[in-house]
Amino acid sequence: MTTAARRIWGWFFFDWASQPYNTLLLTFIFGPYMTSLLGSGTAAQTVWGYGIGAAGVLIAILSPLLGAVADRSGHRMRFIAVFSLMYVLGAWGIWRAAPGDVNLWSVMISFGIGLIGMEFATTFTNAMLPDLGTPQEIGRISGSGWAFGYLGGVIALILVLTLLAEGATGQTLIGISPILGLDPELREGTRAVGPFTAIWYAVFMIPFFLWVREPRRTNTIGLIAAARHAVPDLRRTLGSLPGRKSLSAFLLSSMLYRDALNGIYAFGGIYASGVLGWSVTDVGVFGILAAVTGAIFAWLGGRADSRFGPQAVIVTCLVILTAVAAGIVFVSRDAVFGFAVPPESRLPDLAFYVLGALIGAAGGALQASSRTMMVVQADPARMTEAFGLYALAGKATSFIAPLSIGLVTALTGSQSWGITPLILLFALGLILLLWVKPNGDGETE
Repeated sequence: MTTAARRIWGWFFFDWASQPYNTLLLTFIFGPYMTSLLGSGTAAQTVWGYGIGAAGVLIAILSPLLGAVADRSGHRMRFIAVFSLMYVLGAWGIWRAAPGDVNLWSVMISFGIGLIGMEFATTFTNAMLPDLGTPQEIGRISGSGWAFGYLGGVIALILVLTLLAEGATGQTLIGISPILGLDPELREGTRAVGPFTAIWYAVFMIPFFLWVREPRRTNTIGLIAAARHAVPDLRRTLGSLPGRKSLSAFLLSSMLYRDALNGIYAFGGIYASGVLGWSVTDVGVFGILAAVTGAIFAWLGGRADSRFGPQAVIVTCLVILTAVAAGIVFVSRDAVFGFAVPPESRLPDLAFYVLGALIGAAGGALQASSRTMMVVQADPARMTEAFGLYALAGKATSFIAPLSIGLVTALTGSQSWGITPLILLFALGLILLLWVKPNGDGETE
C-alpha cells in the first residue's frame, strides 16, 4: 500500500472508530434505554432534547474558534488527540446510568463530554479531506469514508445486540445472557455500551494516528499566538460572509437540514420505543437496517457526487428526507398513513422499518456530499476554520432540532406532534440551496 493510500485509509478509520457514538449511544441503544429509565417516552424525549441541545451550544461557540487556531498553528493532530480523550472518557461514563440509582445530571454530563469530543474531532478530520485527493476525487473519497464508518457502526451494533444488550427477557438478540457475567436486572449489558464504545474508538483510532500525516505548512505560529489571533480572524471571516452569498446560503441550508437529520437520528429510536412500544433490541435491528442502507448509499452517493457534483446528491436526498419526516408523523400503533390497523398488526412496524431504511440511505449520501460541498465553498487557506463554521452551521447547532422537538413534545404531550419541526427544517434547507452555486462564490454568473 502506498503512502497516499495509507493516508486515505487512516482517514477512513476515523469514521469507523467514531461512528458507534452516533449508532450506539445517540440513536439506537442508549437513547431508547433513557426512555425505559425515565419511565415515559414524552419525559425521555424532553430531557434528551435539552441535554443534547446544551452540548450543541458549547460546540457551536468553540468550533470556529478552535478551527481558526488550528489554521494558524498547523496542529490539527494534537487537537484530535485531546478530543479523542474526551470521547473515550465521556462514553465510558455512561456505565453509571443504573436503573433506580441514576444521577441524571452526571450521566448527561458524561454523554455531553463524549459528544463534544466527537464533534470537535470530526471538524478537524473533515478539514483534512481536500488534502487527500484532487477536486474530482474528494467526492468519492468522502462517500467511501462515510460508507466505511457506517459499516463500522453496523458491526458494532451487531456485537452489542448479540453479546451485550438485554431485551425484555433478559437475553440478547441471539438468546443468551449478556457476556462477562453482566447482570440483566441491573441493565449492565445495555449500560456496557458506553465502555464498549470507548474501547472501540481507542483501538480503531490507532491506524489514524499511525498513517495520517498533515502536509507541511509554512507561516505557522505557536498555539498561544494562534489563540490570540483566533477571535480577530474569525471576526474577519464572519464579516466577509455577506459578500460570499453562495457560501452563506450553503451554511444556512446545511444548518437547517443537518440539524433536522440529527433530530431524526437522535429521536428515531426514542420515538419507536415510546409510540410503537419497541424494545431496545427492536430498535437495534431497526438501526442495523438503517446503517446498512446508509453504508451502501453513502458509497453510491460518493460516486454520484464525483460524476454529477455534490449539489445534485444533496437536493435528491433532501426531497426524500422531507417526505420521510412527514411520513413518520402518520405511523403509530393504531394507524398507518391514516388507515386504522388492529392492535396486533405488524404493519406499523414494517412501515417504520421502511422509513428507517430511507433515512439511512438518504442520510448517508447527504452527509458525505455535504462535506464535499463545504470543500468546494471554502477558502483553501482556512479550511479548518471553514469546517468549524460548517460544524457551527450543522451539528454544532444541534440544539435547534432537539430543543424544538423537546418544546413541542412538552407542549402537546405527543411524541408524534413533537417530530413535526423536522419537516419544516428539511424543507427550508432545500429552498436555501437555490442560492448555492455548485462551484462556490468564484463561479462566474
